[in-house]
Amino acid sequence: MINFHYETDFLIEEEERFSEWVKNIIRSEAKEAGEINYIFCDDDYLHKINVDYLDHDTFTDIISFDYSDALVIQGDVFVSVERVKENAKDYDIPFQTELKRVMAHGILHYCGFKDKTVEDTKIMREKEEEKIALFK
Repeated sequence: MINFHYETDFLIEEEERFSEWVKNIIRSEAKEAGEINYIFCDDDYLHKINVDYLDHDTFTDIISFDYSDALVIQGDVFVSVERVKENAKDYDIPFQTELKRVMAHGILHYCGFKDKTVEDTKIMREKEEEKIALFK
C-alpha cells in the first residue's frame, strides 16, 4: 500500500496514478510493495529530521527510512517540497519531473541502489530516468 501524507501546503494530484507508478517501480526491480509512506513537508520539517535522526545539520530533498526485507519494499520517504522546487529551478526542469525523480530515488534505495560513490551515483541517475519513464 502506498500512502501519501502532507505536512505542508501541497497535494499530489492523481494519487492513484502515482501509487500505481511506485508499485510498477518496485515490480520492475523484482520486488513486492509493502507499506510505503510518502510524507511531503517543508525544509524546516525535513531539516529537523535530518538533525534529530541522522545528526546532519543540512537541508536535503529526501530522507528515507527503510523497513524492507529481502523481497518486500517498505518504508517512510520524507520529501521536502521546497527543495524539490529549488532543484527543479536549478536544473531547469519541470517540478513534476524532479518530484518523480526524488520519489523514485527513495524506492531505489530500498531496492539496494546506493549513491555514495561516483559510479553508484551514475547508476542511480540512470535508474531514476528509467523509472520516471515508467510513469503513465
